[in-house]
Amino acid sequence: MKSHVIHHLVKSEDLNHHGTLFAGRMAEWFVEASFVAAASQYGKPEGIVCLKVHGFRFFKPVHNGSIILIDSKVVLTGRTSITVYASVVDEKTGDLLVDGFITFVSVDEDGNKVLHGLPTPEAADAKEAAIVAQAKELK
Repeated sequence: MKSHVIHHLVKSEDLNHHGTLFAGRMAEWFVEASFVAAASQYGKPEGIVCLKVHGFRFFKPVHNGSIILIDSKVVLTGRTSITVYASVVDEKTGDLLVDGFITFVSVDEDGNKVLHGLPTPEAADAKEAAIVAQAKELK
């Protein structure tokens, strides 16, 4: 599975009233990184839209000055759907901060679903196979 990696520096304007990364900002970055993976795989960014965010969860707070790495990859495809898994880690510590899945749908210029013709990527190891199994359970 091909990884798409994006880095972000957490700045003061990204923080909430607790002084940690605002969940809305993380969600924005998370969706954007996942879109990059799906659009790169599909080849037509204008031809996909976000359908659903699944299980977006925080494991640890993210602090000001942190550099985070968002690794996203297409893990499952249907006839019109493209499901991406993304994980966010602290670049310095390697700690998992956030993970989840996002499903995109391929559409025509009128917004109607269309077949995308993409194969499901093959898992390279047991960890990727477990992620694919999770993706298959999503509703």
